Amino acid sequence: MRRFVAGLTAFLFALPLAVRAQDSLKRGADIAANGVGDAVPACSGCHMQNGIADGSGAFPRLAGQSAWYMSRQFADYASGARTSALMGPIAKALSAADGAAVAAYYANAEGPFVFNKRADAMLVERGRQLARTGDQAKQLPACNNCHGPGGIGEFPAIPYLAGQYADYVALQLQMWKSGARKDSAEGMADIAKRLSEQDMAAVAAYYQQLREASAQAAK
Repeated sequence: MRRFVAGLTAFLFALPLAVRAQDSLKRGADIAANGVGDAVPACSGCHMQNGIADGSGAFPRLAGQSAWYMSRQFADYASGARTSALMGPIAKALSAADGAAVAAYYANAEGPFVFNKRADAMLVERGRQLARTGDQAKQLPACNNCHGPGGIGEFPAIPYLAGQYADYVALQLQMWKSGARKDSAEGMADIAKRLSEQDMAAVAAYYQQLREASAQAAK
């Protein structure tokens, strides 16, 4: 009887949390599809409703990314730590609750991996070296040390890179190197400054192609 009462109490305690979580996902889905008023356009216009973006690499894939990480990006855009003429105003207009709802929605979204181009094999091989072992001569640690084996991420704080669009990843590395991105100043910015343009392209190409095989198989 005591076990039953304890179990029932735990269920009743958890039920409101589950209901709130579902409400948050529904709110996130609505914002993704319709935006919020005039200040926040529909996220799906750039990132698609399922979070895979348009495959061009101009916009990142969000499906399955860490909700905590995405919420942090909203905060960084709002503060100016990340600069974007598009995302800056949107992040400032989003309430904390709506930002969390969108992040939770895309964290739970699923979609195929779509790529428009494949990288040169030698470029991918250089990227594999940097990802797995780094480059001692440049004092570069292996990317996988933080982003996890195979680029799966170290949630919640560190995003996955496997299957992320190469053009997007390379652009972010360039922005860290130039100082345009001010977040992770002692982490990614320091690393990016030691990467050549070729190395940036190589790492980005390597992580994208980790999902290319599954994308081709799905066709």
